[in-house]
Order: sequence, then C-alpha cells, then structure tokens
Amino acid sequence: MRTRTATTVILLLAALTGCSAESGTPEPAATTSAAPTADKAATVQACVDAVAGLPAGEDGSVPSEPVPAECAGLSDGEYLDAYMDGIEQSNKQGQQDLQDLIDGAAEQ
Repeated sequence: MRTRTATTVILLLAALTGCSAESGTPEPAATTSAAPTADKAATVQACVDAVAGLPAGEDGSVPSEPVPAECAGLSDGEYLDAYMDGIEQSNKQGQQDLQDLIDGAAEQ
C-alpha cells in the first residue's frame, strides 16, 4: 500500500508541475494501442493461478505483496480482481481436497 500511496503522490506532483509550466508549442498526442484481449485474458489467468498457488500464512491469510511476477503487467484494479479470484480458486481446491479425504475415509 505504501507503494501505491507514494506513486499517487508522485503522479499528483508531476501533474501539478506540468500544469504550471507553459510551453510555446503543443506536443502531438501520443498514440497508444490496447493489448489484444486474448493476451490480457491469458495474463489475468496466469496471475490468478499464481495467487492460487501462494501458500497461506499461519493466520490463513494470503499475502498480496510482493506481487507475483505473472501479475506485473496488470493495473492495480486488475491485480486486485485476479488476487481475489486466485484466493477463491485456492479455497475451492481446498474444499475439494477436504471432500476427497472425507469420501476416502468413509469408504474405509
């Protein structure tokens, strides 16, 4: 969270500094292209899988930082969504593993 706060402060300062400087000639607008949807979906799924594979701490929590390398290209909001989906995926797998153990014990 400190990183996010520091980044926000730096961006605000840069924006305010940029607004106060007056330039004689306007710069042409930069052209950006959106990443293909398939690549974004693959990146998000890789991030979800990486978060699902993180071990929980002694208190059961899964650390959100440091961010897994698979999640590096995601925005904060996308990472938060992938993080929550990864925890959900991990919980479902844990529930399935527990049910398998219960079923195995009942058969014996």
